[in-house]
Amino acid sequence: MLSLRAIAARLSAALGQEVAPVSLLHSHKIPAERLDGRPAEIFDQALARRIAAGAMDFLVVPLFFGPSGALTDYLPQRVARLRALHPDLRVRLAPPLADVPAAADTRLAAILADHVRAKLTPAAPAPAVIVVDHGSPVREVTAVRDHVTAQLRELLGATVRAVSAASMERRPEPEYAFNEPLLATALDRAATEAGRVIVAPLFLSPGRHAGPGGDIAQICAAAQARHPGLQPILTELVGTHAGLIAILAERAQGEGRDL
Repeated sequence: MLSLRAIAARLSAALGQEVAPVSLLHSHKIPAERLDGRPAEIFDQALARRIAAGAMDFLVVPLFFGPSGALTDYLPQRVARLRALHPDLRVRLAPPLADVPAAADTRLAAILADHVRAKLTPAAPAPAVIVVDHGSPVREVTAVRDHVTAQLRELLGATVRAVSAASMERRPEPEYAFNEPLLATALDRAATEAGRVIVAPLFLSPGRHAGPGGDIAQICAAAQARHPGLQPILTELVGTHAGLIAILAERAQGEGRDL
């Protein structure tokens, strides 16, 4: 939540207007003392409070890489329930960060490329690169990861040995096999050539999965223990890059689609 607030503050400065940092779920359960004394708001609470103050027109700028079920299913359901109480309510939804139909937009891949280049060592053998996301039950979300990975491959060119994609985890049922390979498997494969492997998390903020001591770091450490010659190197997260704000600002300045 603190990272979300920092991103919202940077976006507010870029736009010259208030951008409220709001979660869809769960963040309101975090004790306020862990959030600098300011309780977090979730979507329903945030809209209800502003509707009570007279606001009826909202633009939601999603901090999501692709068309997650949270955006395609959950959010429209919440808006429909609120509109049943407030018929004049208008909520528009901007596109996610990676708008795959806009194939020429390489800005998200460029963020990853900057983070990878920061880990390259001059005169050292070209490393392999693995782009890792959480893993999703929605095929279209995984397609976004693969699309961005392909763009990254073009941007990095011969400066790296290979660029591939992986998921941190997946659901066990066969219909979710499109998430393969898992990061642990991808690292095992990379270990056959040993040396440095740069792991670029397609994650926005540190937490249980990404950042120091998170699941991804633990998966990398376990792979290194299995393969002593392997050197996994984690890049910075997407949310730390100034280029993220430019993408969000463009989304915020668009019309969005009505929910």
